[in-house]
Amino acid sequence: MLNVKNLKVKVADNNELILNGIDLSVKKGEIHAIMGPNGSGKSTFANVLAGKPDYEIVEGEIYFLSNLINELLPDERSHMGLFLAFQYPSEIPGVRSFQMLKASIDAKKEYYKEKKLSVREFAKLYDSKVKEMGMDIELTKRSLNFGFSGGEKKKNEILQLSILDPTLAILDETDSGLDVDALRTVADGVNAMRSVERSFIIVTHYQRILNYIVPDFVHVLVDGKIVKSGTKDLAIDIENNGYEKIISELGS
Repeated sequence: MLNVKNLKVKVADNNELILNGIDLSVKKGEIHAIMGPNGSGKSTFANVLAGKPDYEIVEGEIYFLSNLINELLPDERSHMGLFLAFQYPSEIPGVRSFQMLKASIDAKKEYYKEKKLSVREFAKLYDSKVKEMGMDIELTKRSLNFGFSGGEKKKNEILQLSILDPTLAILDETDSGLDVDALRTVADGVNAMRSVERSFIIVTHYQRILNYIVPDFVHVLVDGKIVKSGTKDLAIDIENNGYEKIISELGS
């Protein structure tokens, strides 16, 4: 599914490495959690996988579905089946969620030279997904994310995930700012999409979301490099003892 080899990355106008040799392999159907202290490079890693142009790959390779994607634009990666849920979803004036998602689906259909959904066909799909997510229908009539609470924005991200139906979903601190009810709703949406053909990378500071979305593997990122990997028990250990224990072990 995804193979990252010795990935070294810097900000485009700076020579300091943010990612310093990441190796990661994600197979079909697996859920991987990326944890680490502030400034460790977690969100940078998520953004680089999605193709955000602010970063420059200095060394290393990213293979997605056996294709080298280092030079691919974000929309090309999206069409291939890669999805990124943002830590801070943007507010887009004048564009409703329905319009944005219809345009996204149309672009993907065009990329694969498939017949586009009619407005009626898409509306039926969209309405069913909104109902599944338990979203307020009135919110969907607003400009994208305008007047949404933090939890509603994250629900909307999972709505997008559900409709776009990606092969690999990267969730960048989707649990940030969520109360318990919103966290459960988001987790339920993710768990409903788990399958042997779809994989997830969950970027998070805290173990709590992993109580609801149980990962197959947990990786700890420190100073731009994965320094420790394990099962969900590693996340529990971090919750109990913090990152200092792991960081201190690096110097011993």
